[in-house]
Amino acid sequence: MEVVAGEGLRSRRYEGVTRTATAAVIGAVAARGAYRALVARPPGGAGRWRRENNRGREVTLLEGPAVAAGIAVAALVAPGVPAVVRVAGCGAAVGAGAVGLYDDLHERGKVKGLRGHLGALTRGEVTTGAVKLIGIGATGVAAGALLRRDTLDRALAAVVVAGAANVVNLFDLRPGRAVKAAVIGGAAGVARGGAFGAGALGAAAALLPEDLGERAMLGDGGANALGAALGVAAAARASRTGLIATAAGLAALTVASEKISFTKVIAATPPLRFLDELGRIGSAQNSAPGSGSGIEEQSEIPHG
Repeated sequence: MEVVAGEGLRSRRYEGVTRTATAAVIGAVAARGAYRALVARPPGGAGRWRRENNRGREVTLLEGPAVAAGIAVAALVAPGVPAVVRVAGCGAAVGAGAVGLYDDLHERGKVKGLRGHLGALTRGEVTTGAVKLIGIGATGVAAGALLRRDTLDRALAAVVVAGAANVVNLFDLRPGRAVKAAVIGGAAGVARGGAFGAGALGAAAALLPEDLGERAMLGDGGANALGAALGVAAAARASRTGLIATAAGLAALTVASEKISFTKVIAATPPLRFLDELGRIGSAQNSAPGSGSGIEEQSEIPHG
């Protein structure tokens, strides 16, 4: 009996690993295919998608919608993803990605940061960032309602999904940083057999070479889609204690970003600096904080 039980456990583990790997491959293939199609025929023309990154190099924003598309495809067709996670994951990636892309393409004014956008709202000014925050919040509420049954759990799940969408975007200030942060944050869930999370990370990792090579950037559209998807993956599997801990951690990072420069912390911490610069061209120039504006902090030029 013990032998049979052991064989059954090994079989389930193998199936779990296979499903996870398959989901990652599906996300990666879909994202790369979407990126090639978008680059070949960029909607509205290539100029609409061009931006300068923190080093003044011209990059395209098309990485963002390609990653969102890859995540959506993985949610819909990857094996081993529960039906409710398929719907919530696809909806979160598309919803958060859409409002992030709206901010990317139509951003106006100099208001930055969560506090800045909320302050503008109190004065009757609706910024594109405020539209994005409202849209991401609505996406989180919808995903939470799908994923959980208890009212408190739904509220916590909404915070996790919306918070993760925002936090991943906070790291999109240097090439490749947001994807690396997402991999670190989502690795534990993937290791426990989270097929949808694997699909989301596969989609982002597939375009990491373009990001690190400063040919493309996630932008708000891609970072918000990736973060929301990982939020769904976490909220779908977590206990209430896990939801509380995750929501609190994401809230703490969001509040800290209003006061602390993540780039300065990374630059001052050798292991973080090494990981941050790994694979990036011109890493010596990128390691020092710049000047400009970003959602994370008002004193930096964002990558995305």
